[in-house]
Amino acid sequence: MTQELHIIGGGMAGSEAAWQAANAGIKVVIHEMRPKVETFAHRTGNLAEMVCSNSFRSDDNEQNAVGLLHWEMRQANGIIMQMATKHRLPAGGALAVDRDPFAESVTAALMAHENISVSYEELTELPDEGHWIIATGPLTSAALGQAIAKEAGAESLAFFDAIAPIVYFDSVNMDIAWMQSRYDKGETEEERTAYLNCPMTKDQYEAFIDALLAADKTEFHEGETAGYFDGCLPIEVMSERGRETLRFGPMKPVGLTNTNDPENKPYAVVQLRRDNALGTLYNIVGFQTKMKYGAQKEVFRMIPGLENAEFARLGGIHRNTFLNSPTLLDNQMRLKSRPNIRFAGQVTGVEGYVESAAMGLLAGRLAAAEIQGREIPDVPNTTAMGALVTHITGGADAKTFQPMNVNFGLFPPLDGMRGGRKGRKERYKGYTDRAKEDFAQWLEAQS
Repeated sequence: MTQELHIIGGGMAGSEAAWQAANAGIKVVIHEMRPKVETFAHRTGNLAEMVCSNSFRSDDNEQNAVGLLHWEMRQANGIIMQMATKHRLPAGGALAVDRDPFAESVTAALMAHENISVSYEELTELPDEGHWIIATGPLTSAALGQAIAKEAGAESLAFFDAIAPIVYFDSVNMDIAWMQSRYDKGETEEERTAYLNCPMTKDQYEAFIDALLAADKTEFHEGETAGYFDGCLPIEVMSERGRETLRFGPMKPVGLTNTNDPENKPYAVVQLRRDNALGTLYNIVGFQTKMKYGAQKEVFRMIPGLENAEFARLGGIHRNTFLNSPTLLDNQMRLKSRPNIRFAGQVTGVEGYVESAAMGLLAGRLAAAEIQGREIPDVPNTTAMGALVTHITGGADAKTFQPMNVNFGLFPPLDGMRGGRKGRKERYKGYTDRAKEDFAQWLEAQS
């Protein structure tokens, strides 16, 4: 049996898995179907291409679970966090990334590694022999998806995911819009003014909601029955849940003062986050959509400040697939029916760039250890990475399993802090302190 590690998929998870295994001394072959076979969402053939938001979310590693996951991945020499930090953009407390230079840097680092090679091809069958990681993400090709579903003995679960539009900065009316991060968050002036804000009056908001509800939308094909992931709902779906839903979600007006009209507090605010280092592109935060292209232009130009907006990319919707991992994977992320195959990334039922890369990091280390005849202790479930992998490989209820972001609700309770007896900040700090200590010990055990 070959001692090479083969990875199907060169996204966040596949790239991180390859980096971790190669640094452990394993020869790795990444099998990536792009650019020969295109997908709905990808634009390039780069590895680790960002296809939706350009944000890795909060970088706070003391009060936020995803920020803690950032910290853990940095401690484990993760390539994704290394390049995300190198190409970060001002975004208040969030880790936003200049997407093209980020993907180009990840690709260059992997291609330059002596233990990594890339084969550009579409694989359509599950391999019988060798060591494999399938990290094809939510846009797994139809043929490979069918092979996985056949092996699993049941249809893969699915949900629909949407992406937000991107606007050219020079088409924004700055007599109406202003620059400010919510609550002026950030250590520098650039960070405190990292977002574009477009204000709405009550009448403008009500007209906008009416237009959203009436707009032409993408219809699903007959027989496609799947839910949405709550963390990435199209704005039309949110508005259907109640007219005020958006105003208490992505359009909340709190923590902002309109510098163009400081005496009047907006009824709602649309925020745009910088999408590249040049500051020429901004994405509309939280505005994933299933509206048809023509409708998007009409409706989004109703937003004050965007009346003449030009779009570098319009939003869209696509079908994401994921495994029922609690029933199909063991605690080493191996397919129970074919233990020579591991799964990693969004296809396992984690949600988000960071979570996907983290599962790739873990799968790469586990596969390398198995090939070399080493044993790695289970990553503690008190850590962000451990809590997440525990959830998808048995902690979640298989009957109701849905994609999940990392969150403190997945962590074991702290001694003496059950039932909310301590304040939230104290509890979260307790979670992160415990996680950092346990994660450091886990890494030390592998050295």
